[in-house]
Amino acid sequence: MKGRLFLCLLLIAIVLPFIVVAGVSIGASKTITFPPTEFSLRWYGVLFSESEWLKAIGISVLIAVGAAIISVSLALAINYVLWRLNTRFSRFTFALGLGPFMLPPIILALGASLFWAEVGWYGRIEATIISHGIFLVTLPLVVVARGFASLTDDVVEAATMMGASPWQLFTTIVLPLITPYLLTGFVLVAILSFNEYLVANMISGFIVETLPIKIFNNVRYGYSPVVASASMFFVTVTVTALILIARSTDLLALLGAPKDS
Repeated sequence: MKGRLFLCLLLIAIVLPFIVVAGVSIGASKTITFPPTEFSLRWYGVLFSESEWLKAIGISVLIAVGAAIISVSLALAINYVLWRLNTRFSRFTFALGLGPFMLPPIILALGASLFWAEVGWYGRIEATIISHGIFLVTLPLVVVARGFASLTDDVVEAATMMGASPWQLFTTIVLPLITPYLLTGFVLVAILSFNEYLVANMISGFIVETLPIKIFNNVRYGYSPVVASASMFFVTVTVTALILIARSTDLLALLGAPKDS
């Protein structure tokens, strides 16, 4: 009974802020009003019509896609070398890839900021893309590792006995079998990158204004209900992406959940 009560209170604490933000996003008032007295989609119209907001969304999408490509490529290369050679260097590289999730984000952001300032790339979108791609590599690294762990020796031996070259083995057998894992890692990194604020702010300041930075600036220098619409846009994109990837790749099982969950 106490456990159920605790779960209910936890659920309310999680869901209630979304209800409030959703209510503000569809209210006609220019101030924070909940529940809304009049309903309107005007703030969503502002979000998807004003050039400043569209630019911020476009920058965030570009960074998210670029970071996801870098992360998944690194994860694929590391796992493939570890799977084929199982050398100390490959195992060390794999362990190194787990490092970003073990360190406080502020430390990573500060280190990256100093590094890009030294090389003269501070404030460039390329620096943000590369940093996100490296810092978020842990997720695809672990997910893709599960894909390689599912490959049986029988399949590899059969392909080798039939004369398949290493490249043919990779393109015709390995890659198709681990594609769901690659896709899962790609989506997870893209979602995290799209929602990330601290690293992007520390590396680019306000020069490269992503959507999270745009929201922060709007709240800090003059609140508008369009922020609530942007927040709900974040939630919608994230939930939709997770649902699609879960339906097409069995996301929970790929992440280690029991098959019957």
